[in-house]
Amino acid sequence: MKKFLLVIFLFSAFAVSAQTMTQEEQAAQIARLTEEVNTLKQKGNTWDKILNAMPKVSGYVMGRYTYDGDASTFRLRRVRVSLTGNLSPKIDYKFQAELSSFKLLDAYFNYKPFDELKIKAGQFKVPFTIENTDFSPTKMILIDYPMVIDRLVGNSEEIGETTLKTTGRELGIDIHGSIGDGILNYDLAVFNGNGLNTTDNNKSKDVVGRLIFSPIENLKISGSYYWGEFDENFYARERYSVGAVYDNQKLIVRAEYIGGKTGFDGYEVDQEGWYALAGYRFCEGKWSVAARYDTFTDDTDIRSLTEQTNYTIGGAWKPAKYFRLQANYVHKDMVGDHRNVVMMQATVSF
Repeated sequence: MKKFLLVIFLFSAFAVSAQTMTQEEQAAQIARLTEEVNTLKQKGNTWDKILNAMPKVSGYVMGRYTYDGDASTFRLRRVRVSLTGNLSPKIDYKFQAELSSFKLLDAYFNYKPFDELKIKAGQFKVPFTIENTDFSPTKMILIDYPMVIDRLVGNSEEIGETTLKTTGRELGIDIHGSIGDGILNYDLAVFNGNGLNTTDNNKSKDVVGRLIFSPIENLKISGSYYWGEFDENFYARERYSVGAVYDNQKLIVRAEYIGGKTGFDGYEVDQEGWYALAGYRFCEGKWSVAARYDTFTDDTDIRSLTEQTNYTIGGAWKPAKYFRLQANYVHKDMVGDHRNVVMMQATVSF
């Protein structure tokens, strides 16, 4: 805009002075002004290239209040900073860190020679389920992930005596792409499977495969499979999921089922869970509401002793571009206990 105004000013000044110039002087003045304009354009293009090559800095801070009947507490839930950019038209990258209790979350490069074939290497979200990759905390209407995502996709995953808190991320390589103008998307990935920025401590690698089919606009149908062996004890870590989401930026309906086997002290337990969510955004996305049914069984052989079901309703209000408030009510139906939880969360992004 400033360059445009400067050009207008130069030519306006020329128009005023041209009334007293000879024809030869006018031609010389036009040539000089044209050269100055071309120089300004060249400098502007150079500066634009420099700005485009620099990393883009973004992030967000989430503060939460929780009341569950036994306690009430404030918590700084997430403080994240990201750097993203492009090394070339075919290579992009992302670095993201959690600062509340420091963790390097994302650190990867993505090589994109074709839409049908891309290669991502580093630490990033495991391409397992729709919820894990497509719905970050800043995109969710409800505050928390479903239990089955926490327990079987690395947010709070118990394997043997270890609790993996990987935020759904691992260190590895993912071959992925899109076929038929986005009708079919695929991932085939290999990971250490041992946690964030952690070397493997056994000789096997975790393997993940996922297909996402989009037969019509705004609809995704997903199937994914995860196989791995955890720790030097080679605990089984097998997961499979099916799910679908319809999201037209107003109405959102999403459901997924995840099951699998987890090794523990010489034997394996079968675990499973599923959730169904329906929500609606209105007032140009400034307001949104949602409800979710969410159930998880820690051991299907003793389902009556290990099953929990959560019923959640909530909403979000976004009065400004970089600020959002959320409120949730959760009724937790656990074995031998019923609990009501109220949560409020504020997010400031930049």
